[in-house]
Amino acid sequence: MRVIITAATHGEWMPSFQKINPKYVGNSKKFSVGFHESGIGMLASSISLMKMFTQETPTLIIQVGIAGCFDKKIPLGKVFAVKDDFAGDIGVMENKIWKDLFDMKLDKPNDAPYEKKSLPNPWLNQFNLLNLPTKKSVTVNTISTDKNSIQLLSGRYKAVLESMEGASLHYMGRDLTIPFIQIRAVSNYVGERDKSKWKTQEAIYNLNETLLEFLDALYKTA
Repeated sequence: MRVIITAATHGEWMPSFQKINPKYVGNSKKFSVGFHESGIGMLASSISLMKMFTQETPTLIIQVGIAGCFDKKIPLGKVFAVKDDFAGDIGVMENKIWKDLFDMKLDKPNDAPYEKKSLPNPWLNQFNLLNLPTKKSVTVNTISTDKNSIQLLSGRYKAVLESMEGASLHYMGRDLTIPFIQIRAVSNYVGERDKSKWKTQEAIYNLNETLLEFLDALYKTA
């Protein structure tokens, strides 16, 4: 089993890289783990993942990272697996009404890799080995900071999490039939730009403790 851990920045998986069980690293055909830094945003992530996929096809790709959260009832630092992701800001604002590719008839809601306009993870039940709570996420090129965009994204997509890379993984994984799981830890509430109110380090710690536990569980299935 070949497993690739990818994140926008190496800082998001570095604690796991430093603490990973040595038997998981190497060329073992039974179980081996590699680490990948995709860069920030859907464009960088898509290109970087595609380059990697031309070199090898992993058994599973794990995308990890911090995320903003639309729901202020959820405590900062909480870890989730993403069940659906959406490309949230590809479209046009026309007469104060947001229209996505489906509204403009440029894509059909169930044309692959989409399913009812979303990008659900078909392998989630198989690989959510820790039974992490699951939430919907929306991926954006511009982080949401104003009330209008926050209401639009959380309302239209029923999303709880916001990231800048998730949809690229879901799109490519579904399109290329490469199993994946996206694991996110909440670092901040969407719209809050005072970083003294964020809990980035706590989120990264919780994320990596979860990742290390996940790898141990995954190893037992190999």
